[in-house]
Parts: sequence; C-alpha cells; structure tokens
Amino acid sequence: LINHARGLLAEYGIVLPQGPWRFAAQAPTAIEQAEMSDLGRELFAELLDQFRDVNVRVAKLDAKIVEICREREDCRRLAELPGVGPIIATALVASVDDASHFRSGRELAAWIGLVPRQYTTGGKPRLGGIGRRANHYLRRQMIHGARAVISRLAKRDDSRSLWLKGIVERRGFNKALVALANKTARTAWALLTRKESYAAA
Repeated sequence: LINHARGLLAEYGIVLPQGPWRFAAQAPTAIEQAEMSDLGRELFAELLDQFRDVNVRVAKLDAKIVEICREREDCRRLAELPGVGPIIATALVASVDDASHFRSGRELAAWIGLVPRQYTTGGKPRLGGIGRRANHYLRRQMIHGARAVISRLAKRDDSRSLWLKGIVERRGFNKALVALANKTARTAWALLTRKESYAAA
C-alpha cells in the first residue's frame, strides 16, 4: 500500500521518503497540499484509510504472536537467542514440532535452507551454493534476525561478536548473515532437544 501510494503521489511530483513511519507522518499533509482534483484527493484518502486499517490488524496479530510466545516454554527459551524474537521462535516451534526428528543441528539448518549443498567427488566433499529446497519463510526470518544482530556489532567485544566480525572481514556481510543464521538454527536445535536455556558464550 505504501509503495502503491508513493508511486501514485510521484505522478503528482510528490516524493515522500522511504519508511512506513515517515510515510504515515507525511502523506496526509502532502495529499492535502497537493494540486489535484477532489476525486484524486478522495482516492488517496481511501488508500490512507486502508493503510491505517492494515496497521491495526498487523498490530493485533503481533500482539497475539507475543502472547503465544510467552505462554510456551520452548518459545520463551528460543526467544533468548540473539536475533530470535517472538515471530521466529513461534515459527520454529510450529514448523519443527519435535526437534528430535532431526539427528543434529546441521540437519535442522539444512532443512531450513542455511547449509550449502554438498557434492562428493573422489571422496572429497565440495560445498556449493544454498539449495532451493528449504523452508523459505523461516530462512528469510532468520536471515533478518541475523541482520539485526550484525548491525549492532560495532560496540560489542564478546567472543560471539568477535567471531562474527572476523567472518564479515574475511567473507563479507552477506555470507556472515547466513553463517550466523546457520549457527542460530543449530543452537535452537540444541535448546529444543535438551530443554535447556540459552547461555551466551
């Protein structure tokens, strides 16, 4: 809705900054001051009404997810992991159900789609790219969670942060995202199977 409204407003020479909060703050005034017909203003007002309605519905769903996360012990345990909040915790528990179905954390990470494909030739394993067979929703959310953690690395000097900084320097930002998401999935498997709480290194 935001992109649609921004694109239509651009036709009238009104360029709004990106970001939902900036749009919500500036769009009503921009539409009110723009040179357009009454019908155009009415249609934009309807778009803004839709935007507000969707925001209210999303807020209700977010609150419900947080409530579910607080009620379940396994979700609370997962939510202690860096880069894992109520959305990822509830999605993991709902998707995996019983983590013991996976023999290891690597199997869970591979199922999510965070492990490179492995080719073996002459007894020598070679790693390829990330395969397409994956739980795309979980993978996307875990990558976003990793991005939030890496964006706050500058002020941290614990062992996990130093490990991450090293990967960013050696392999680049994007590979560090996948590496952290992979590590998070493996840790999540350990927490779910052993019924333990997360202890930062």
